[in-house]
Amino acid sequence: MAVLSNDELITALEKALPEIAEEHAEGAVSWTPSDWVPWDLGRNFAFLGGSDYEPGDSKLSDTAAAGLLALLLTKDNLPSFHRVLAMHFPAFSDWRQLVGVWTAEDNRHSIVLRDYLVVTRAVDPVEAENRRRIHVVAGWRQNPAAVEELAPMDVLALLAVHENQCVTFVDKLIGYVDDENLVEILKKVRTDDAVQAATFQAFLMAGMVADQEATVAAVDRALAAIEHIGADIADFDAKRDFISDFEDVSSDAAIAKKLADELKLENVHGLGDEAEAARLRILALAAGKA
Repeated sequence: MAVLSNDELITALEKALPEIAEEHAEGAVSWTPSDWVPWDLGRNFAFLGGSDYEPGDSKLSDTAAAGLLALLLTKDNLPSFHRVLAMHFPAFSDWRQLVGVWTAEDNRHSIVLRDYLVVTRAVDPVEAENRRRIHVVAGWRQNPAAVEELAPMDVLALLAVHENQCVTFVDKLIGYVDDENLVEILKKVRTDDAVQAATFQAFLMAGMVADQEATVAAVDRALAAIEHIGADIADFDAKRDFISDFEDVSSDAAIAKKLADELKLENVHGLGDEAEAARLRILALAAGKA
């Protein structure tokens, strides 16, 4: 089987763009962040003559607060994810529908989460802002060593895994939230993430048509590189303890199984030795045997 260059692979994937974009549009739900923020609960902080945040202001449990902060900071890191995606699929090309629409949709998650958390004083806004600056400056895969070996299918596989992680994380987080308004916000974030996961999975399926070996190897690498949400946040150990069971080996296995089923890896044959070894690792992880 011929090995495609990155440019050849991207050209092959472009044939699937119109259909996948249409499927994404059909599954996507339109919503406006400002509609879901309870603005009437807000009040000024000391800078404008009010009072600053105090721990007693928050009505969230420690677990819910830690989970929301971890999710918010992950969503804050959108610029890093965008840069990695645009590395092979630039937004000013035919890939605008993938890169641009995904970026716009995911951006509203950090907007609505921060507005809700600040207005309701659910977390310390000063701490959240300081953490945001540190986290975004550190970035996600924002150094040459982290990106130099990322081929096009690697990027798509990483984001397929990431969006599935977000769905799992939000599902778990909802169980610790009592405010129905916040539950509805999280459900909207979850719906977006699920649609986005399906979009990236669709590109992986297109990759299986264009270059099975590259796609299987990329999925294997993405699964091996899973980093649970919140794991990359600096000085977060104490808060991370509250969400340590949000993702584990079983959730990793569930993502592996979902991708293996989508790509029909059980029925893939004729791979080279390395790709076949990658296929078997994915199936073993999906079966909980890795």
